[in-house]
Amino acid sequence: MDIPENRFKRALKAGRRQIGLWSTLSSSYTVEVIAGAGFDWIMIDTEHSPTDLESVLGQLQAAAPYDSAAVVRIPWNDMVTVKRYLDIGVQTLLVPQVASAEEARNAVAYTRYPPAGLRGVAGATRATRFGRVKDYFKKAADEICVVVQIESGEGLSNLEEIAAVEGIDGVFVGPADLHASLGFPGERAHAEVMPRIDDAISRIVKNGKAAGILADGEETARRWLALGALVVAVGSDVGLLARGAEALAAKFKDRG
Repeated sequence: MDIPENRFKRALKAGRRQIGLWSTLSSSYTVEVIAGAGFDWIMIDTEHSPTDLESVLGQLQAAAPYDSAAVVRIPWNDMVTVKRYLDIGVQTLLVPQVASAEEARNAVAYTRYPPAGLRGVAGATRATRFGRVKDYFKKAADEICVVVQIESGEGLSNLEEIAAVEGIDGVFVGPADLHASLGFPGERAHAEVMPRIDDAISRIVKNGKAAGILADGEETARRWLALGALVVAVGSDVGLLARGAEALAAKFKDRG
């Protein structure tokens, strides 16, 4: 048995645009619904959701039969956390709050086995197909995709150094935390911040890495796609449910 191919990583290397949907409802049933909707990827978020490790496992299993790639945002750039998510079969990680080249190098090291990195070795895991993947420990790094998230002014200042780190496959801009870091918490489209987001995407592309971002609507999604962003989340499961439910209720309540 061979290691599963990371189609998402291949797409980034080939420069193919990847349109995704954010998932924070923490439900394998929800993930199965959206995984079949036609998105290139879905983001299983563990940073800002009640999702835990075992719940992510169920969501990965729900997504597995579909073409949408499962990307997981881990809660923190931590060696133990990364190890546990990789062991349950996660192949693409989004690492939040990376602000320096050192933090980016750590993120990569946590996904690599020694001597190249610091990942702990375990045999019969879901990642190894319970010991059935031949030479998994030699091949694993080839199919692991590491995307780091810049969410602060410090991260913007160090963007080129972060993008230059070997093993980083993409750099993702976090608009909400970036606004907060720059003095505008709760905002997502401040006139002083939007040009800096545009500039960050252009700089990531110029440095040869896939640029990613979570857009809050069609206008901003198309704006950043036009600037060269390759990985764009165009909505979220909770947003679709909440706004759709509100719209349906309003149709009937407004009419008495």
